[in-house]
Amino acid sequence: MKPKYYVTTAIDYVNAAPHIGHALEKIAADIFARYYRLKGHDVFFLTGVDEHGSKVEKAAKAKGLEPQAFCDEMAAKFQDAWKQLNLSYNRFIRTTDEKHCSAVQELFQIMEKKGDIYKNTYKGLYCEGCEDFVRERDLDEDGNCPNHKQPPIMCLEENYFFKLTKYKDKLRKWLTDNPDVLIPDGRRKEVLNQLDDEEFGDFSVTRARSSLSWGIPVPNSPDQVIYVWIDALSNYLTGVGYGDNKEQFEKFWPADLHLIGKDITKFHAIYWPAMLMAADLPLPKRISVHGFLTVEGQKISKSLGNVIDPKQLVERFGADAVRFYLFAAAPFDKDGDFSHEDFLNKVNSELANNLGNLLNRTLTLVGRNCDGKVPDGQFENNLREESNEIHAVVEKHMRQCEFAKAIEAIFALVDQANKYMNDEKPWTLFKEGNAAQGKTVLYTVLDILRRTAIEIYPFTPALAQTIWYQLGFDDKLDELKAEGAWDLIPAGQAVRNEGPIFKRIEEVTA
Repeated sequence: MKPKYYVTTAIDYVNAAPHIGHALEKIAADIFARYYRLKGHDVFFLTGVDEHGSKVEKAAKAKGLEPQAFCDEMAAKFQDAWKQLNLSYNRFIRTTDEKHCSAVQELFQIMEKKGDIYKNTYKGLYCEGCEDFVRERDLDEDGNCPNHKQPPIMCLEENYFFKLTKYKDKLRKWLTDNPDVLIPDGRRKEVLNQLDDEEFGDFSVTRARSSLSWGIPVPNSPDQVIYVWIDALSNYLTGVGYGDNKEQFEKFWPADLHLIGKDITKFHAIYWPAMLMAADLPLPKRISVHGFLTVEGQKISKSLGNVIDPKQLVERFGADAVRFYLFAAAPFDKDGDFSHEDFLNKVNSELANNLGNLLNRTLTLVGRNCDGKVPDGQFENNLREESNEIHAVVEKHMRQCEFAKAIEAIFALVDQANKYMNDEKPWTLFKEGNAAQGKTVLYTVLDILRRTAIEIYPFTPALAQTIWYQLGFDDKLDELKAEGAWDLIPAGQAVRNEGPIFKRIEEVTA
């Protein structure tokens, strides 16, 4: 049987349209999905939207729509944006899906029967943006939530609570015994510090229907609605078949990787595993936390007018350019910035000048000197060893979600191929009658290009497929069998020089 790989993204609220910040995480999941498919894994890639809660209810009311109609409209916008970015997800889950709702109610009852959910009265500060109760000491100097820059509201409600205190020791042991389960390590240490805080205890898992009506009803308690974190986090279970497709669920659960933003680390690294413990379900194998994306150095904000629609960006520059830049420009676990000038420079430099020109001039020389076919040459040994080493380096970085370093390694190989071409000057070798060495040079560079297409495919799938096709292959990279991925390019194969694979972007305006 093929090994499985299950990767998820956080699900986005539909109270606003998707922007480039949302796209970062979704592309990351797609990169992993494509990478592991190439390695021969049976992959399940889940993404979707969170459609319940007060923010969604208010946004629907502002547009004069019923919540479900509003959610239908917004979910379609997210799906369209992800289609434009060439995402290969297996399922797009919506938390209003009937099967999701019934499974969430089932989970609630399992935890309640176990004694891990109980009723209590809560008085405290509630941040609507975080969908969480907050402490006064966690607010900024102006009394605002530091994430949403809005003051929380005082809330007095009778709700159901989850008994987190019962699981704090188990959570601490899980995070301590498995130091690689939450990356980067700084986030793991933050979570361990939170668990050591005595004030950090049981948390509300429902809201009174009088304050929140748009949500999944609590079984046997019509005055209560299941609160966002049980509802939203459970999508990782229901999206892969929990309560509906037992065979699929047992095949793919637990998740191999949850990709999340740094603002929801607590919910995924504390609340979520605790709830899974309460439900007697296996814990996720890894949680990777990424930073935020700014635009031209500023936080993405409607008021600043710097919200970038990923669909419009793709329409102007192509999905591969956007995908490449987002992951080449900054480390995934740190905050990154989308700079139009840097976008222009990096995309043109690497995709058009470096990789594109290497392919174009190599195929031109093959056409002139080898009848348009892969020459019967030898792979230059030093470069072959180096390409093998770089493959291992890429694999190491991918395991650690170090996308920028993986891309850097891939293009280090492209740089070496360009240097080799310039040093050996195959055009001169053929001209001087040294066809054997000229063929060795071209064969070596052609196979490096073949390897580059495979390595870069998860990041720029359409571009990689174009390289693959111009090298003379008729199959699809997304159907490539893992056992054949590292074979040499076959001599005698006719190449297809159809011009530059990536045209320079001459100007970018904000």
